[in-house]
Amino acid sequence: MGVADTKAPQTSTPTKLTAAEIVEKNVAARGGLQAWRTVQTMSMTGQMEAGGNDRPASRTPGSTVQQLSSPRPADQVKLPFVLDLKRGRKQRIELQFKGETALQVYDGANGWKLRPYLNRLEVEPFTAEELRATTIQSELDGPLVDYASKGTKIELAGTEQIEGRDTYKLKLIFTNGQTQHVWIDAATFLESRFEGTPRRLDGAYHPVYVYYRDFRPVYGLMVPFLLETRVELEKPLRGSKEISEKIVVDEVVVNPKLEESLFSRPNVGSATSQSKAPVGGHSQP
Repeated sequence: MGVADTKAPQTSTPTKLTAAEIVEKNVAARGGLQAWRTVQTMSMTGQMEAGGNDRPASRTPGSTVQQLSSPRPADQVKLPFVLDLKRGRKQRIELQFKGETALQVYDGANGWKLRPYLNRLEVEPFTAEELRATTIQSELDGPLVDYASKGTKIELAGTEQIEGRDTYKLKLIFTNGQTQHVWIDAATFLESRFEGTPRRLDGAYHPVYVYYRDFRPVYGLMVPFLLETRVELEKPLRGSKEISEKIVVDEVVVNPKLEESLFSRPNVGSATSQSKAPVGGHSQP
C-alpha cells in the first residue's frame, strides 16, 4: 500500500509555516536533499491511459511524463511507456501503440517528437508552447528540490482543501518569469497536486491539474506511482465536467546508465531502435 492510500479526510487547520519551511519538510518527506543529489538518472516504465474517439485528445500529465499527445483508439486502452530522465533537464519518452513507437526527446534546450500513429513519419521540433512547458517540467527531482540553486522563487499562496485534505498552496516563480502552483499535503508534506498547462478544447483554454498519488519508497526516495491529469471544463462535454487520464508506474530505476545519444535529435531510421546500456542502478516494482 502506498503512502497516499493511507490518507484520510482532515478537519484541522494546517500549522502556520513559511514557504521555505514547507519546502524543507517536503524535501525531507521525499527522502532528503542529499539523497536526491546522488540521483543523476532515473527511468520509469508503466502504462498510460489513452482516451477513446468519443472524447477530445489529451496530453499526458505532470512534471515528469508530459506533452506527448496520446493516440486515440476506438476504446480507451493503456499504452506501455518508458520515461528516461537525466540531469540537465534531459528527457526521453517512448510510447508504444499498435506496434509503433512514438517519441518525445528533450536535450535540455531543444525538443523533438515523432508521431507515427498520426501517420507523421518525420521528426518534428517542439512547438514554442511545448518548449515552454517542458523547460519547467523536466527537472529530474521536480521543482522544489534545490529550488534556490535553480533560481526559483517560492511564495505561500494560502491553504486549501484538496479532496478532503488540508494542503499548503505554493506559488513557484521560475527564472523565465513563468509561474506554477503546487499543493503540498499538510500531514504528509508530499505533493498533492500540480498546476498543469491549460489545454485548448472547443476554442477555449481550460485549467489542468495533475494529482500525485500512491507514493512508494524506492531506495529511500518517495516516488508517486500514480498520476492523474484532470482537465476541468466550464460546460459539460459529452456529459462530463472534466477529462481524466491516468499514468500508472510499474517500475522505477534509479541511476541507470543512459547514453547521451538517447537525448539527441532522433534519426527516423533508428528513432525506435536505440539501445540503452545495461541498467546500473536500483529498481522497485
